[in-house]
Amino acid sequence: MTFLPLSSDAELSAAALAAAERQLELHGGRITNMKRTLLGHVPSFDAYMEWYTLKDELEPYIGERAVSLFSYAISDANECLICSVFFRRILIESGDDPDNPQVTETEQLLLDWGRMIALDPNNIPAEFRARLEAAFQPKLRLILVAFAGLMVATNLFNTVGRVPLDEVLYDFRKPGDARTE
Repeated sequence: MTFLPLSSDAELSAAALAAAERQLELHGGRITNMKRTLLGHVPSFDAYMEWYTLKDELEPYIGERAVSLFSYAISDANECLICSVFFRRILIESGDDPDNPQVTETEQLLLDWGRMIALDPNNIPAEFRARLEAAFQPKLRLILVAFAGLMVATNLFNTVGRVPLDEVLYDFRKPGDARTE
């Protein structure tokens, strides 16, 4: 059972409806259960939607697939059902196997870093940080860390808020996973 209110369009304020419309115009997609929940407080919605701004900043540097792999690694390690299944869907629909992706050296670095960020951000080994410094310029590392922070925040919002999984994502859960929140 959801912990946070999931508002219908009729329950949303004019400002919330305008924020939803703006989001769809800028980034496409649809209003998911997470976005609908966030629309209950427009400043919160706006803060979390900055994830799309950083995603758009990262893609020219590392590519859309690498952004999805990085996001999936963080979300899967955080055990965020909604976000991990959301990125599983993107990877599956683009022909990837999220459980055994064929990756470049840079993508593997992002997968490993994403898991470390989610599981033990205080203990990322110095040798690993040196590999990151060699692979990514300082500005790109800044954007990646900021993006990872918003990904973790999004994972937290969905998990703590017990936001229900969107029905369109049910078929993309890991085999045997019947969770819906």
